[in-house]
Amino acid sequence: MLRGLYTAASGMLAQQRRVDWLTNNLANAETPGYKADAGTMRAFPELLMHRLEDEPIPAAPRRAIPAQTAIGPLNTGVYVQELIPNFRQGDMKETGLSTDVALVDGQVPVDPASGERGALFFAVENGQGERRYTRNGHFTLSPDGYLTTQDGWYVLDDNGERIAIPSESFTVRDDGTIMAENGATARLGVVFAANPKTLVKEGNGLFRSTAGLLPQAPGNVTYTVKQRFIERSNVDIERTMTDLLAAYRAFEANQKIVQAYDRSLDKAVNEVGRLK
Repeated sequence: MLRGLYTAASGMLAQQRRVDWLTNNLANAETPGYKADAGTMRAFPELLMHRLEDEPIPAAPRRAIPAQTAIGPLNTGVYVQELIPNFRQGDMKETGLSTDVALVDGQVPVDPASGERGALFFAVENGQGERRYTRNGHFTLSPDGYLTTQDGWYVLDDNGERIAIPSESFTVRDDGTIMAENGATARLGVVFAANPKTLVKEGNGLFRSTAGLLPQAPGNVTYTVKQRFIERSNVDIERTMTDLLAAYRAFEANQKIVQAYDRSLDKAVNEVGRLK
């Protein structure tokens, strides 16, 4: 009996985790450059159940082995294996701000080793030189004249250097070159992840690479940089709401199973075998 109780409880935990990531997607539906999480669920190993027969099987003169009849497999529950960001391109939104830029994917090849489509990012770093990657192009100018993210991370150029801009009177060409009043200042550093699964989401629209520093986009990768635009999140609100309701229903179904087991155990402990 307790095996079924544990199976239903694991289903509740998995659906609760599913509700958490779907709710987080909805909360970031308006966050520029946000990439929605998609979870994968996996079942625990199954058990092959047998029934012991009354008549033993002769095995040795002094002992006997009970006969066994296979009943069938028993699933022992489910769990959330991992969360995988969806790197699909989001829609463009015009803002009119000169410090806002958006990456528009062009020709992006598929990695033959992993079978994953590559992804493009802006390269940023903090004051300690730690490098991260983002699709959120909602930038600003710091008091000392550097192009930064809203959280203060420095935006890097194609040489890995911080970008200094004298004023907000600048333009960004399609290839990412920043043109100020005195000519070309720098070119936005657009890096390429051949296998996006090597990236770990850290929050605030930032990703960390587990495979070392990402290289600049090679020649076979094309893209366009659009100034005064930002990339919206790729969260599908309608589908996420539907999945969220389904997760709630699945959680309630497992909850009712746990309650039924609880009532059965209560009767077994307090009523079965009671002397009257």
